[in-house]
Amino acid sequence: MSRQEDGFTPAYVAAGLLRRKPPTETSFGEALVVHHVTGAVAGVLYAISYLLFAAVTPDLHPIGGVLTLGHLVATVAVSAFVYAFFAHVVLPRAGRGIYEERATAVRGKWLRSAVVFGVVLGVTVPVFTSAV
Repeated sequence: MSRQEDGFTPAYVAAGLLRRKPPTETSFGEALVVHHVTGAVAGVLYAISYLLFAAVTPDLHPIGGVLTLGHLVATVAVSAFVYAFFAHVVLPRAGRGIYEERATAVRGKWLRSAVVFGVVLGVTVPVFTSAV
């Protein structure tokens, strides 16, 4: 995200909303904290989603220490939620310059970032639970 032109925009906008100031007056440090806290919240959301889905979905082939179907559903759900929240709730508050001129490009970049996040989550959770 940080290497993309508008990649950190959701963090700046979210930090600005929390601090009640424009994203342009938000520091990189504030945006970075929001970015990492969002990642932690996504992790908690994944854990809750996994527990709920694992409780109601049958699973025949666990991978590592996780039930495959519950893990896949939770991973997709959290990745989709993170993308949808930032692309359709945070981005419209980013200001006219980004939203009107580059919204499609920004959403495309964020979609790729959300897919990468989902793939990393999908691979690392079974790897770490099998090591434990």
